[in-house]
Amino acid sequence: MIDWLADPLSDPILRRAALEVVLLGVTGGLLGCWIVFYELAYGAESLAHALFPGLVAAALLGLPLLLGGATGILAAALAVAVAGRVPGVGRDTAVAVVVTTMLGAGALLALSQDTPPGLGDLLFGDVLGVSDGDLALAGGLALAVIAALRLLHGRLLAVGFDRTAARALGVSPGVVDAALAVLLAAAILVAVQGLGNLLVVSILVGPAATARHVADRMPAMMAAAVATAIVAGLGGLLVSYHADTAAGASIALATVALWALARLARALRARRAARPALPSRTA
Repeated sequence: MIDWLADPLSDPILRRAALEVVLLGVTGGLLGCWIVFYELAYGAESLAHALFPGLVAAALLGLPLLLGGATGILAAALAVAVAGRVPGVGRDTAVAVVVTTMLGAGALLALSQDTPPGLGDLLFGDVLGVSDGDLALAGGLALAVIAALRLLHGRLLAVGFDRTAARALGVSPGVVDAALAVLLAAAILVAVQGLGNLLVVSILVGPAATARHVADRMPAMMAAAVATAIVAGLGGLLVSYHADTAAGASIALATVALWALARLARALRARRAARPALPSRTA
């Protein structure tokens, strides 16, 4: 058993990947709790899919993927704002139309004859191929998210519980929403290079959704989410190494498995709590 756990760590590629998933786990666990609390899971998935054409275009032009992803997110935000102003089109519909369009545009670009090899990594990630720059970026993002969430903690709670009361306390919901959106966009831009366009949301939503089943207060939920993200990330890498499966997909499946276990455990606890007590026997 010890050899099964230790063998992968002898591989420098796996060690770098493990460090990457730990750093992304810290970011995803902390930020994901606010994504779940603010019910932004759909928005997170939409942002991840919307940046796909930017990633493909950057790959085709030989530009940094970070620049292409940022351009894709900006274009998506502007398109949603414009579509949302069309009479009879609600915001959710506008988001769905824009995201579907941009994902389709990315797929068309990916079919170009000039498409470089390995473009599939943009969809499913290549956490085993992280560079020193990727690790530095993930570490910087983790520190920035920790600092920002520490600074915004009280404001995030105030707006999340009661937006009207938050205004009375001098907290602007618009500013808080914008700050959370910027953090979310930054997290997706960094994590997408390791986990891919289709799987990045798993590390941002899955651990927090799992933690919600085992914790009621935000600090405890954030700690549980970080632990879940790290366990799922390292567990997924171990499965990938021994079963020769895709690393990103293995991490996503491990995240879902932990959520299912937490959900089952909560259901069993609720069932036991609802069970009537047996009458005591009298002599």
